[in-house]
Parts: sequence; C-alpha cells; structure tokens
Amino acid sequence: MNATPPRVLTIAGSDSGGGAGIQADLRTFFACGVHGMTAVTAVTVQNSLGVSGVSTIPPEVVAAQIEAVADDIGVLAAKTGMLATAEIIAAVAKACDKVHIGREGRIPFVVDPVAASMHGDQLLRDDAMSALRTELFPRATIVTPNLDEVRLLTGITVRDLAGARAAARALHALGPQWALVKGGHMHDDPECVDLLYDGETFLELPAARVDTVHTHGGGDTMASSITAALARGMDVPAAVRFGKAFVTRAVRHAYPLGGGVGPVSAFWRLAPEEER
Repeated sequence: MNATPPRVLTIAGSDSGGGAGIQADLRTFFACGVHGMTAVTAVTVQNSLGVSGVSTIPPEVVAAQIEAVADDIGVLAAKTGMLATAEIIAAVAKACDKVHIGREGRIPFVVDPVAASMHGDQLLRDDAMSALRTELFPRATIVTPNLDEVRLLTGITVRDLAGARAAARALHALGPQWALVKGGHMHDDPECVDLLYDGETFLELPAARVDTVHTHGGGDTMASSITAALARGMDVPAAVRFGKAFVTRAVRHAYPLGGGVGPVSAFWRLAPEEER
C-alpha cells in the first residue's frame, strides 16, 4: 500500500473566488505533498474585486470539525486563517486543547491572524481581536501577521527594521513561541524582508520584491507552506525559510483573474524545473 502523507489541518474561511482562505491552503498543501483537512469557519461571498458577504459557521460546528479529523485521521500540524468572531476563536482554542494542538499539546500550531483587509481596514470586531491575543497567541507555535495586522494587534506602525523589531517583541510578549513579522506590505522597500523572533534572537529573511499587483492569498500561502514544513519535521526557522521561498515563487507565478486582484500561484511546483 502507498504510505500516508503527513496530515495537516486548516481552520479558516472559504473564498468563493478560490484565491485565498481554505482554497489557497488546500492548493498549497497539495503542492507541498501533505494531506489537507479543513475546519470551515465562515463562507464568504467573494471574487477578485472583494468580499460582499460573510456567513459564519456555528462555533460548535467549527469545533466538531477539528475534533472529528483529529480523533480519526490525526493531525501533525495545524493553522488558522479567518476566524470571524470571538465565539469561534474561543471554540477553536478549546477544541485545539482537547486534541493536543498547540504549545502544550506539542502539535505545531501556526496562527495567521487574518484581521485586516487588503486596504488595511480592520476585519474583526474588537472582542475578536482581543480573543486572538488572549486565546490563540499563547497557544501558537508561531504567529504570522502582515504589517496591517501587526498595527491592529500591537498598535505599532512598522516603517523600517527597527519598527519591525519592536513589533516582533510586542507580538512575542503576547505568548507565542515565535513571531514572524512579514514585510510584504512595506512597498517602498525594494526588498521584502520578513523578521523571525523567538524572544532572544532575530532572523532576517530577505527576498527581492516582485513587481505585481496579483498577491491575493499570499499570506495564506505562506502560513500553509510553513504548516506543511512543520508537519514534515522541520524546525521553525527551517519551516519559515521554506515558506518564504515557496511564497516568493508563488508571487512570481501569480496570474490575473477576473476584474480585480489575482492570486499567487502554487502551480509553480508543477512546472518543469527550468521554469521554476
């Protein structure tokens, strides 16, 4: 019989346009050679132009999805995306504790705090933002906010490396083992520098900035590729390096879609070696 690949779980919302959310996570998991499972938190009415509607899943149903797959199939690493409400966040925290996902359970847990729109507007109510800080960050192996989410979570507006270091310290103080401050939204910088921090040491991860407007799902893709790498046994710095390289190539292969912003593309893993 064929060997079962590593099993990973995404706890996130559905993007009907297929560019981000659960759809981007599953696409990335496949490209990374892991078996993806889902706990859907919300269904969005969404296309390349934006989100026009959101319907949340009852918190007890979100929790039941997590427990169902963990109890039967097993989970080697998990991630979050859009969690929508404080009630869903609390249910996710409780379910993850029950099935040993997170710091205490020792199953790697990547918290991607989806809290800001593409334009930097806050997507979550204040009570949900508070729940992210108090319920999920202390359980996280690593948190992966973009700069708009950093600002909403810590109050720090990052404009340079010194600001990124201050933000990483503030994020780490909220309880995760590692904090990753992603520099993709610092558009004036010719490089895209991400900063990883474990409470003692900073690791800078630079990459050339790609000239494209098609970046939908980039944060989801990076978090899910990090999750896949953790499930394959990499330590956190190695997994983040893998995720950084994966999403950089995905941005290079991004494609237009509809009348708005197209998605980054995990399809580069399927291309011939000379085209990667």
